[in-house]
Amino acid sequence: MTEPLISIIVPTYQGEKTIKQCLDSIFAQTFSSFEVIVIDDGSTDNTGSILQSYQPKIKLIKQKNSGNANIARNRGIQNAAGQYLLFCDDDIITKPDLLAKMVTALKNNPDKSYAYSSFYFGWKKFPLWPFSATKLRQLPYIHTCSLIRREHFPSFDEKINKLQDWDLWLTLLAAGHTGTWIPEFLFKVQPKKEGISSWLPSVVYKIPWNKFGIKIKSLEKYKKAEEIIRNKHKL
Repeated sequence: MTEPLISIIVPTYQGEKTIKQCLDSIFAQTFSSFEVIVIDDGSTDNTGSILQSYQPKIKLIKQKNSGNANIARNRGIQNAAGQYLLFCDDDIITKPDLLAKMVTALKNNPDKSYAYSSFYFGWKKFPLWPFSATKLRQLPYIHTCSLIRREHFPSFDEKINKLQDWDLWLTLLAAGHTGTWIPEFLFKVQPKKEGISSWLPSVVYKIPWNKFGIKIKSLEKYKKAEEIIRNKHKL
């Protein structure tokens, strides 16, 4: 049996409201050489039964709740067979041509380690820009939902629980690996109704919410993670 070119890794926790749309969008891809590995991080809602309905199309890994998406992602990598990795959180809806365009971008740019695109966060557009090491050192603008050459992938730092994508791109940058930008909106992040999404645009967490009398625990965690990452990478 031919190995898939791409391994799509989907960590999920209490994802009953979003996981079906996420998986349906993945299986609607025009590019067909991929596998889907879903790591259920101890969900107690209806996520498990939804995932069962997708077998055997998905590799399903169940684990006790770790509270850390990086642990789930690394577990997925250990079970992946693809030459490329794509990390797709359970609140993401991909366009049908996402994989095809990202694979093409990397084939056309053999010196690049990953391909990333612009995207929607809810209704808002995040157009991004061509890769810039200077900007990357300043803020986390590249989303985790990017296609990465497995041979260059360093694994996620499990000590970091927020801004994991920024830490990943900075680690790759330190090793001399850079990305290529696709100037199209290839996916949408669905803000979760019960709180802020698992991915938070930098423009959102940098807003001084406390000045408006709003205290959001998730934002405090992001600020702490930012401090840890800046110290780690000597920014």
